[in-house]
Amino acid sequence: MLHKIQSQTTSRDQMIDITDQVRAVLRQENVKDGVVTIYCPHTTAGITINENADPDVVRDLLLRLDEVYPWVHPQYRHAEGNSAAHLKASTMGASQTVPVVDGQLLLGTWQSIYFCEFDGPRRRTFYVKVQKD
Repeated sequence: MLHKIQSQTTSRDQMIDITDQVRAVLRQENVKDGVVTIYCPHTTAGITINENADPDVVRDLLLRLDEVYPWVHPQYRHAEGNSAAHLKASTMGASQTVPVVDGQLLLGTWQSIYFCEFDGPRRRTFYVKVQKD
């Protein structure tokens, strides 16, 4: 079953830990083993997996993305003015796939799944699809 989850972001650049929401879907679906895919249907947002223990990791990721893809650049041509958001979203990617073993996401000790906002604040959607073994 496909699950649609909505979230409100609160700033232009933001990484929201959505791991618990994905786990809730696994419980609801009563999944023992399989694979879960988390997909973002937006061109200025993405999904990634990274460290959850130290909030400075998220801060540093967002800082460096801003350095690599500044919001304003004299050669950007996109009429909406959000080229940096498109570049950041493409860098992070639109989806992540995680194995499920014994009802648990097979994530590393310090890993979480993040919804990455790059053109907020906005009302956003992501999808969770479970494939059972």
